[in-house]
Amino acid sequence: MTRVIGAISGTSVDGIDVALVEIAGTELDLEVNLLAARTHPYPHALQEEILAVCGGKPLTMAALAELDDAIAGEFARAALSLLPQQPPVDLIGSHGQTVYHRPPVGSRDNGSRRLGYSLQLGRGEAIAQLTGITTVSNFRAADIAAGGEGAPLVPKVDRALLGDRQKTRCIQNLGGIGNVAYLPPRSDPHETPEPILGWDTGPANSLLDLAVRRLSRGQQSYDRGGAWAATGTPCEPLVEQWLQEPFFQQPPPKSTGRELFGPDYLDRCWQEAQSYALSDEDFLATLVEFTVASIVVNYRAFLPVQPDEVLLCGGGSRNLYLKQRLQARLAATSNQPVSVLTTDEVGLNADFKEAIAFAVLAYWRVRGIPGNLPECTGAETPMLLGDIHRTPRRSRASIECQ
Repeated sequence: MTRVIGAISGTSVDGIDVALVEIAGTELDLEVNLLAARTHPYPHALQEEILAVCGGKPLTMAALAELDDAIAGEFARAALSLLPQQPPVDLIGSHGQTVYHRPPVGSRDNGSRRLGYSLQLGRGEAIAQLTGITTVSNFRAADIAAGGEGAPLVPKVDRALLGDRQKTRCIQNLGGIGNVAYLPPRSDPHETPEPILGWDTGPANSLLDLAVRRLSRGQQSYDRGGAWAATGTPCEPLVEQWLQEPFFQQPPPKSTGRELFGPDYLDRCWQEAQSYALSDEDFLATLVEFTVASIVVNYRAFLPVQPDEVLLCGGGSRNLYLKQRLQARLAATSNQPVSVLTTDEVGLNADFKEAIAFAVLAYWRVRGIPGNLPECTGAETPMLLGDIHRTPRRSRASIECQ
């Protein structure tokens, strides 16, 4: 068994999820055992700075370097917080903190395509030095260099851990941005397998969290369980209007981020809602319905068949109102019943699934196993994902003295 810590802070910037797992096997025979996990909160000032930078705040190169180092320090602390009373760790897989993401632009057909760009802060070489543990980071760069979107990177892990022999499953991550992995039933090994599909579906928690901050005047950062939104009534004409966003009609592979579904987008939604005289509760309920409808629109337009099960993960999987509305909207648009569950219900922790996934991607990287699926990201070829930073081991306590 190899012991690996996976670490990620998503586009919601609500803290660093770290998961310590034991891993054995290679790909479809992969075995993963979760030993420990927690969410390490960012210091408030650092969180606000990250959100400002994600929102377009300009930085000098010196300030960018300081922010990069500060995020690396928090990722190192988050990883080390799992180590007391645990066996030695072999590897860290750190996704880092995304502060900017630009999908590829143009067409391959006429040679006008420009490579995408994605920046994750929290440099792996600093994490390796602070923890004394070999660290893999910068996972998206290799896929982007091969012409891909750099996202989503988790579908291959989902196939290994959540594929089913009889059922078609969609693994729907609900972080700041939503993404789906479409997993057809695992076929007979002698048959050509159906392709795994995956792409970003649009907003998940990004607009909802921004709206809650605005409506609560900063007193709340999210709507726990969707309880606030559940007291409102969605405005369906607004939902239909917002669904005209071109991203939803764009065929996969595709990716997005707060650069599109961020503060400016929420401002536009807010302005367009004024003519309907919605209450705060109604506005939140309408944003939930928009989020759910964007997922269903993606499924209807781009899946070869509708899933038997949708498995939710990420912070939004705890939004019971969103889950209820997704179940209802899928039922209204499907000719077959669709179960909406969380990955907890099939044995994989929903809160820390993304952290577990980047532990697996780091494990694959050091074993020379490609981590991306070109059919999901649009890359021209499977790639080894991540940069490896090796360092002599140091005391676990060393970071406390930094």
